[in-house]
Amino acid sequence: MTSVSTGRPSLTERRREATRYEIAEAAAALFSEQGYETTTVEDIARAAGISLRTFYRYCPAKEDALTPVLTAGVATLVEEMALRPAAEALTEAAQAAFTIATAGARYEGPGQTVRLIQVMSGVPAIRLRWLAAARAMQDRLVPVLATRTGRPESALETRLLAALLIDAVTVALEHWAAEGGREPLPSVSARALSLLRLEE
Repeated sequence: MTSVSTGRPSLTERRREATRYEIAEAAAALFSEQGYETTTVEDIARAAGISLRTFYRYCPAKEDALTPVLTAGVATLVEEMALRPAAEALTEAAQAAFTIATAGARYEGPGQTVRLIQVMSGVPAIRLRWLAAARAMQDRLVPVLATRTGRPESALETRLLAALLIDAVTVALEHWAAEGGREPLPSVSARALSLLRLEE
């Protein structure tokens, strides 16, 4: 439920998001320290300071522990793209939306976020969840791009453009994390998007 007066998430939603991050950060730390295979759900719940019941309320399985956090930025990207001015160049709109989606302390002081993405990239079971979630975001981006370009949602160009944008920001995030978050993330994403040459 979102606040009608401010459009901001409710207190309950913010608490749920905080719990998701606590679970994800605990899981990422354990996966990094002792390996994915040897880490149990009980280990993650204990490290996050929650019960097993609470863990399963948020995560159906161990491999789902990181997914909500890793996909949150991409989901916000889609939402922000829908709000960009129609006359704005697509590359500029995508960069502005990505910058907003990744704003905040988790990316400005990136230690834990870098570790989350590194674990996601290195564990096949988690990576599969990430790729599936990215594909779902791609499908959500299609109608946004159809509106911006005037092409049908079913058009090859519309669907390919959605795939290119989501893949570009995914690769940008992974590269940023692989480099330890040293370069500002907006700079990395701007380079990735410029390589697509969307306006040509």
